Amino acid sequence: MKSLAPIAAWLALTMIPAQAQTQDPVKHGRQLVGQFCSQCHAVARFGRGPNKNAPPFRTLGRTIDLDSFARVLSAGLHTGNPDMPSFKFSIDDARDVRAYLRTIQR
Repeated sequence: MKSLAPIAAWLALTMIPAQAQTQDPVKHGRQLVGQFCSQCHAVARFGRGPNKNAPPFRTLGRTIDLDSFARVLSAGLHTGNPDMPSFKFSIDDARDVRAYLRTIQR
């Protein structure tokens, strides 16, 4: 019977819902844009970014389709702007960025 204890513990852990094991997508997206984009862009619902020429993320939905933006980020974002680096996110990270961007659109 002692040998069943590790198996029972493993089964209990695998039955935890997947959502409880993963981070909130909006929170994770906010962390990603804070890490990679906030050096130039305003990445919140209000406020200004450090670079006045960089568009605020709260208005991106006016000029781009946020539904397809995750695919763009996962394929690699290349703007042609010499001040902006190229980015390539995993599809999961790109979806989390999109989820966050949806929450701040004005």
